[in-house]
Amino acid sequence: MLVNNAGVMGTPEGRTADGFETQLGVDHLGHWALTAHLLPALLAAPAARVVTVTSFARLMGRPLDPANPHLNGSYDPWRAYGQAKLANYHFGLGLQDAFVRAGAAASSLLAHPGMAHTELQPTTVRLGGAGGQARFWAWYARTVGMSPARAALPQLRAATDPSARGGEFFGPRFVTFGPAVRLRVLRRRNQEAIRTLWEVSQRETGLAIEP
Repeated sequence: MLVNNAGVMGTPEGRTADGFETQLGVDHLGHWALTAHLLPALLAAPAARVVTVTSFARLMGRPLDPANPHLNGSYDPWRAYGQAKLANYHFGLGLQDAFVRAGAAASSLLAHPGMAHTELQPTTVRLGGAGGQARFWAWYARTVGMSPARAALPQLRAATDPSARGGEFFGPRFVTFGPAVRLRVLRRRNQEAIRTLWEVSQRETGLAIEP
């Protein structure tokens, strides 16, 4: 069982130690690399699951531009965050497609926690550079956000529900709060974005994910 859950949000423009734009590097490319390194163990297991955690912020994201995935010269904290969380969504779907093509017993699922009252939003405010949206989301999380334990239920259900199947998506019933339920998976126009994600991720990390 692998849960890809690392995440930063709305950070000022920066670079990881590998030279990646911070949000894409932490929120997606790190997951890509970890999954690639663990792939032999996942494929050897009788029924492995990989759960990738996305966000409703994916809805404001755009697929990666292969010519400029790190948004050089056009960086915006929220554009970068939306791009990274949409990459999570496409990664989860693309990984399931790859498992199916290979006839692997492993499965890939998606989850999103809704609005959790954690240190994520206050950290965005402290780092600065994300404007009034950062302060709004910190206030919103503090006021109506779920506890970390409740917000973790969608990914825990995706990881452990015996009836869950590869390619499914779990999140709160009411977008930002509520019990963990299956959500509709929207696949329209995904395939081109998934192919681009695979191309860029392999090129940037030097690691292939082909079961």
